[in-house]
Amino acid sequence: MQIARMKPKDYKEVYSLWSKTPGVGLNDVDDSQKGIRRYIRRNPKTCFVAKDANKIVGVLLSGHDGRRGYIHHAAVDCAFRHRGVGTALVNASIDALQKEGIYKVALVVFRDNEPGNAFWEKLGFTKREDLFYRNRSVP
Repeated sequence: MQIARMKPKDYKEVYSLWSKTPGVGLNDVDDSQKGIRRYIRRNPKTCFVAKDANKIVGVLLSGHDGRRGYIHHAAVDCAFRHRGVGTALVNASIDALQKEGIYKVALVVFRDNEPGNAFWEKLGFTKREDLFYRNRSVP
């Protein structure tokens, strides 16, 4: 298995992986090819794919706002889980974010995504009880 920076050309294969991964929420704007291309352009050194024999088997988007890092849409093909793929992607992301001066990383996981929540807790990401996550669509 190889960890590599995600490129815009990876989109079709990555989107297919996201689409078949329970617990990944997608939307038509942010997760469109144009939206992901924009995200990678803004965060060219912090988005990664895991490849096995040139097939993408894992993906993790991450970026930052200058003070806090964020992880989005981490997914590993079910056939490749429990082999260290997700951990390798997280480690690549955290290393890349640290190189950009970021020392705290946040992420959002759906409450009912039990495997996802267990994975993040195993890696030391703690659940915040003092916050409400809020968002607003901008027309």
